[in-house]
Amino acid sequence: MLPKNAVIRRAAAGDCAAVECIVERAYAHYIIRMGRKPGPMLADYPALIGEGLVHLLDQDGTILGLLVLIDEGDVTLLDNVAVDPVVKGKGHGQALMRFAEQSARERGHRAIRLYTHETMVENIALYLRIGYAETHRAEENGLRRVFMTKALR
Repeated sequence: MLPKNAVIRRAAAGDCAAVECIVERAYAHYIIRMGRKPGPMLADYPALIGEGLVHLLDQDGTILGLLVLIDEGDVTLLDNVAVDPVVKGKGHGQALMRFAEQSARERGHRAIRLYTHETMVENIALYLRIGYAETHRAEENGLRRVFMTKALR
């Protein structure tokens, strides 16, 4: 369920600074653990927004979180989900995940997939709890990633 007065909408060019700020705050604590910036901190958000791939959780004009969703044939790639740490623990991430899965279903996709860094053990545990299964691990772009998929009904 979305927070009161909140919507999930596509990001517009004017949202780029807010998107980059949330990503910085949401992922900064992983830099020490990983020894480098996580992949989402290196993404080209102006381009992703321009392609219509970024969705925002917007409550009364304040961006609380975001998703990057990419079509891959009959599967959706959940490329990034980030929530502003100021509102962490209030169910905003769950709302974004439900939106991602519903969006994939509406596109007729059979599954949604994602990847995360192997040191992000809290995220891996969360994804397992909500029905994702680990498919494999691999190094990609110098990052040790855990790949996961969830079948959609």
